[in-house]
Amino acid sequence: MSPDVLLAFSLFAFVTSVTPGPNNIMMLASGVNFGFRRSIPHIIGISSGFMVMVIAVGLGLNEIFTRYPLSYTVMRWTGAAYLVYLAWAIATSATSHPPEDKTDAERAASRPMGFLAAAAFQWVNPKAWIMAVSAFSTYVPAANNPMLIVGTAALFAVINAPCVGLWAAFGSKMRVLLKTPRFRGLFNIAMAVLLLASMLPMLYSPQP
Repeated sequence: MSPDVLLAFSLFAFVTSVTPGPNNIMMLASGVNFGFRRSIPHIIGISSGFMVMVIAVGLGLNEIFTRYPLSYTVMRWTGAAYLVYLAWAIATSATSHPPEDKTDAERAASRPMGFLAAAAFQWVNPKAWIMAVSAFSTYVPAANNPMLIVGTAALFAVINAPCVGLWAAFGSKMRVLLKTPRFRGLFNIAMAVLLLASMLPMLYSPQP
């Protein structure tokens, strides 16, 4: 990869990673509700799951969508259904007490998304698929160079992690303003609405 292409790709990775989307909206909500430290497994899960996806796409997984268009439709609507579930979970999350004041039972019923769940979510996240496919269709020649594919995926993950982490950090700073259960409840509802809105452009986007 030439220096010019590397710079262009890095900028692409940064812009697509830091702009609003399902992952970043969930990270903002996680930062508010659970704090930055408890959101770290979620951050690592996003970047790790996305890195594996980029490697798979670079090795030709996206050809399945080309050969079997129905598979992309199924993936897209499965992702939409899961986003609806996540939006409902955020909107109805317990806000009667700040997380630090909850009992053990309340904490057990209201936990941040873990590493495995965050990693698995990338496979039904339409924005993640578009980012991964665009990386190879625009910047990097896929196929016949596994080392380049792995390097590209690793660079994307390195850029992606602090970008999504920034949203969690911002959310954790907002906790001071959202200590009141009513305000936190309104915030969670707003995040749920934004999460649903974020999937609409991707839901009706053409197949990558």
